[in-house]
Amino acid sequence: MPQSAHQTELYTSELRRSHAIEDYQQRLAKMDNALLPLPDRIPTGNDCSPDGVERRRAFLREQGCCPETLCRDNPIIDPEATKGAVENFIGFTHIPVGVIGPLRVNGLFAQGDFFVPMATTEGALVASYHRGAHAVSRCGGVVALCVSESLCRAPAFTFRSILDAGVFIDWAVSNLATFRELAASTTRHGELIDMKPSFNSNTAFLIFEFRTADAAGQNMVTVATQRICEWIESSSPVKPATWYVEGNLSGDKKATMLSFLFHRGRKVVAEAFISREVIKRFLHSSPEDMTEYCRVSTLGGIQSGSIGIQGHYANALAALFLCCGQDVACLSEASVGITTMRVTPDGDLYVSVSLPNLTVGTVGGGTFLPGARDCLRMLGCEGSGHARKFAEICAATVLAGEVSIIAALASGDFSKAHATFRKKND
Repeated sequence: MPQSAHQTELYTSELRRSHAIEDYQQRLAKMDNALLPLPDRIPTGNDCSPDGVERRRAFLREQGCCPETLCRDNPIIDPEATKGAVENFIGFTHIPVGVIGPLRVNGLFAQGDFFVPMATTEGALVASYHRGAHAVSRCGGVVALCVSESLCRAPAFTFRSILDAGVFIDWAVSNLATFRELAASTTRHGELIDMKPSFNSNTAFLIFEFRTADAAGQNMVTVATQRICEWIESSSPVKPATWYVEGNLSGDKKATMLSFLFHRGRKVVAEAFISREVIKRFLHSSPEDMTEYCRVSTLGGIQSGSIGIQGHYANALAALFLCCGQDVACLSEASVGITTMRVTPDGDLYVSVSLPNLTVGTVGGGTFLPGARDCLRMLGCEGSGHARKFAEICAATVLAGEVSIIAALASGDFSKAHATFRKKND
């Protein structure tokens, strides 16, 4: 969005007042076009032995930038166990964890009352989700359905001409069975289930869709796609000039409209009916006021260019991902979704959420770390066989948060709640 002349003037005057431009010009002049010497690199690379960890910590102390609280030894975790989850390991950060519940879930895979851990530093967040969980649970809970699951990778191949790209796509479609065999050779758990071709100019894309069992599966599908692409390079009758294992058409770790055309990870839909009495007593609002706010916020979301319309899916999912060893960067796609509300013929509230991109798993990634295992165990989701259950709990938690924040905004309590729970430094 272009700045107005007034905004530009304010910005440049502030820069002048802070002398930022003059200081920067002086530093450039002193450099005299010469490259400043770099400090030594962090030592021992991916050595996760106690000795390697201590050498990195000692190096940072010499540089005057060692975070001592973070770098304390953790007797629960062997540093070597972190290999494969992080490189240049030095320690653990600590994020406060609260808990909400019980949250009643009536899902295909998640059934029961759950106490849900949430890691956050945002005051009022856990209290809000706790309130929403209580309201929906008093009225029978959340119905949650994990309706489909797959994870895609979209390699790209460039050719001399659009004709060559078209011939390549025709050949690739006829070799789907071979691609499936190649993918299966790289994993015991993953399965290539479909392929959608596309091309633009002289570049062809193959959108591969995989099942990943109980893993989130990003690494799994990347390795399988690499194997397929290598075979394509050696076997295709039309040789690609270049190819890339990901051509940026999968929507990986980005908020895109692909969410509503396909999906990444596990698609979950959830709904709840909340009585007028519960809304009045615990949420201090009414079905009509909440529905009207939902309508107005939809108009605002459309004008802002939002992909999907929802209140704050990212709050619930970030808190759960941090607790349960998920890839937090997947929030960019996982938090895309749609919240709807309406008043029922009986005068109660109907609310639903749709999350097409829950890239979550209960094995692999960071789920092996002790804290993540404990949190998954709290939910009955530790290990194989529980990824769909975990996805449904995530969706139910999201719904509880939507109910609470929309009630707070509709009733005028939103600011008061943050004033009550925030950390007061003034």
